[in-house]
This record gives sequence, C-alpha cells and structure tokens, in this order.
Amino acid sequence: MDDAWTLDFPPIGRFVKVTVKEREYWYFDQSDGEGGQKRKYVGPAEDPEISKRVEDFSRTKSDYRIRRRLVSSLTRDGGLLAADRTSGLIVETLAAAGLFRLRTVLVGTLAFGTYSGLLGVRMPSAAIMTGDADFAQDYAISAEVMDSLPPILELLQSADPTFRAVPTFDGGATTAFVNGEGVEFLTTNRGKDEYLDKPADMPALGGASAQPLRFMDFLIREPVRAVLLYGAGVSVLVPDPARYAVHKLIIASRRHAHSALKRDKDLVQAAILVEALLQTKRSPDLAMAYVEAWKRGPAWQEAIEIGAAMLSVEHKDRLRECLEAGGRETGEKAILPF
Repeated sequence: MDDAWTLDFPPIGRFVKVTVKEREYWYFDQSDGEGGQKRKYVGPAEDPEISKRVEDFSRTKSDYRIRRRLVSSLTRDGGLLAADRTSGLIVETLAAAGLFRLRTVLVGTLAFGTYSGLLGVRMPSAAIMTGDADFAQDYAISAEVMDSLPPILELLQSADPTFRAVPTFDGGATTAFVNGEGVEFLTTNRGKDEYLDKPADMPALGGASAQPLRFMDFLIREPVRAVLLYGAGVSVLVPDPARYAVHKLIIASRRHAHSALKRDKDLVQAAILVEALLQTKRSPDLAMAYVEAWKRGPAWQEAIEIGAAMLSVEHKDRLRECLEAGGRETGEKAILPF
C-alpha cells in the first residue's frame, strides 16, 4: 500500500480538500509540466486511513526488493496462490495508473486468489482457473469522481502490444479487451430495464465502458484491501470474501447448461470460502452478507436456494454450520436455503 501510494502521489505535489455535494474529498494537485496543474482523486476525507496517509505521505518509503522476496517466500514456501504472469502484469499496470485509487474493484478468479493471504488459509489450486481479468466500478463513483485513467487501450498495450478492443454491436465504447486472455469492465445495474443490456459510459475508466450486471452492487459494496501476489505484490481492492461466497451461489444458479464448467467453479469457490470463514471464526461475516442478500426479495431468495441446492451434502452442512454460528453471534437468524 505504501508503494502504491508513492506511485500515485509523489512528494512534489500537494493534497487539497474539495467539497462535492456536501461531502469532503481529498484530491492531489501536481504540475502537468506545461505551466498548469493536473488533479487526481484520492478518496473521501472521512476515511481515516486516507487522512492518515495524507499526513504522512512525504515520509512514506517502500523497499521493492524486500517486498519481492516476501512475495516469493509466500508463494514458494508458504503455499499461497500467485497470479500468472499475464494477469499479474495487467493488474500491476492498471494499478500503477490509478485504477484502484478510483475505487475500481478486482472481481472474479483473480480476486478469489487474494483471499488465501487475506484469510490466512491455503486454497486448493484446483479452485483457480486462469482466465480473464475482470474489474467492476460503481456507476455513481465513475460519474462523480472527476478524475480518469489514461486511455485504457494504451495502458493495456504498454503491458502487451497485442491487446485490442473487442468491437461492440453499435460501434460504441467497448467494455472488453483481448490479447489471448481478456480484460472486461463491469458495473452496477442502474435499476431500469433499458440500462441492463446497454454498456454504461464510465468517465473514470479512460474511454472504456462497462457492462451492467445484476447483483454486482451487492458484490462490490464495502470492498476490502488485499494484495495480489505478483512481482513485489500489487495492492488491490477486492470484494469482501463473505459477499463473494454468497454472490457465487447466486451466479451459479443463473448459469446455463453450456456454462457447466463455470457453474462448477462458482460452487467450488463458494464452498471453499464458507469453509475458510468457518475455520477462521468469521462466520458472522457470512451470516450478515447472507441475510442482506436474502432480504432483497424473492428473486434473490430463489437464486440463493437454487445455488445452495447444487452444493454437495458436505458443503451444505458447512454452510448451515457457518450461518447458524454466525447468527448466534450477530443475533440475526439466517433463513436456511434448504
């Protein structure tokens, strides 16, 4: 985190507090090299971690070599999951450009891989399938942040010149880029049917649009900081692991027959996280996320029930145990899906 902060905010600039719609936010001003200034979004002034780093930023230092050795030790000797080279380089490149500073969240399998270190458990490598790098940003944040990445395609091509944009049917801004692997940008569903299948313009994403998806607002609400184990470590935002587990049950219920492999991966990842949360005494986290999703209404309840029904008997027992243990601690009983 120190290294990411130093990349984004070098000592030659200064922090300023700006009021937007009656809320205060930190921004960072620095010279643009042409006699003017450029301004970067930092984050809400009410965030104590950000405010503390604003105070200390001129004294922040990082040691790349030490962190690189630590990542190597964690993956080689500690049994934690490392990102593959292609995916790691993509995330590292976008992180250095400020993607996570702009409150974008790493989702999908790459995010799942970070939970090993976050929870302090070893994840079976069979739960990881190398694939696309998926990123999600709340539509409102992108529209109101008053900052943007450099052009996304140029950033991706700096990591791999073979990257190209995936054309859209209407010729508008793309939501996906490919180079053999893929990069896709997602966003929250804005609640109206006319927006559901239409890529949303995302001012903060450097010319990229994002595909609205149902249930995405639940997944990326209150993301947590984690480290992608690649190079010297990449500071990223990922969904809370309890939300990720519940979301995977929901998504598994909506997979079609031709997506059986993805559905099975969803169920495996959900089951692993339920077990990890149970063993690390974080059952209340799962119970609260589950109850929140359940209270969103019949469509959500049906999706959870269908997803949970596809779990093995053993994994159903673990889910029941985790929800009941979490409910006892939170005082809010979870209605079991089976």
